[in-house]
Amino acid sequence: MKFAIIKTGGKQYLVKEGDKLKLGKIEAPEGDNVEFGEVLLVADKEAKIGAPLVEGSKVSAKVLKQGRSKKVIVFHYHSKTRYRKKAGHRQHFTEVEILGIK
Repeated sequence: MKFAIIKTGGKQYLVKEGDKLKLGKIEAPEGDNVEFGEVLLVADKEAKIGAPLVEGSKVSAKVLKQGRSKKVIVFHYHSKTRYRKKAGHRQHFTEVEILGIK
């Protein structure tokens, strides 16, 4: 089973072919193919570990959906001072399907 570790948006993800995952927002329309060039590790029967990146390796993916996550409530409260602040936040995401690891 071939897998890789990619880096995008300041985070690292363990991916295999056929995986669907939600990443931070990527500027690409739905249905478009994207390639991740920052590959840290590729493993099949033997592992290729980058220092820091594996040369010549790429992971290709298809953008399935652009969207926003469920609302997260942010609430600040200081006791005894009548301080309350409530806000909501919806993070943008891009859902991708991994097509191949080269």
